[in-house]
Amino acid sequence: MTSAIPLFHLAFPVKDIAEARTFYGDLLGCREGRCSEAWVDFDFYGHQLVAHLAPEECGHKATSAVDDHQVPVRHFGAILPLVQWEALAARLKGAKIDFVIEPYVRFKGEVGEQATMFFLDPSGNALEFKSFADMSQVFAK
Repeated sequence: MTSAIPLFHLAFPVKDIAEARTFYGDLLGCREGRCSEAWVDFDFYGHQLVAHLAPEECGHKATSAVDDHQVPVRHFGAILPLVQWEALAARLKGAKIDFVIEPYVRFKGEVGEQATMFFLDPSGNALEFKSFADMSQVFAK
């Protein structure tokens, strides 16, 4: 794969590899790459996620106040085009995912306005997916 932007790699703990395959592969649509009994690679929107079997490392604890919501401090995700973000939100709602923060527009009318949502994978890892109507706002101050 050739990319003008360097690819991101993130390794994270899961309590069950089969659950991770169902969640990241079937629900989120991530293509599976290499794997073993203890880990599995996923193509996460062109970036490499590696789910490692490490049940004792799972879950999230700390939150931080952002726009009147308690955001899980440790989280990862992707910035998607709005149409793709809306389709994912609908798919997650259809799958009856319990949102940590329901899909909504954060910082409405302000610098950095963005659609966002937070939810947990089956191992308690927090994910955030967001979208900007104006991509120049991603790093705006």
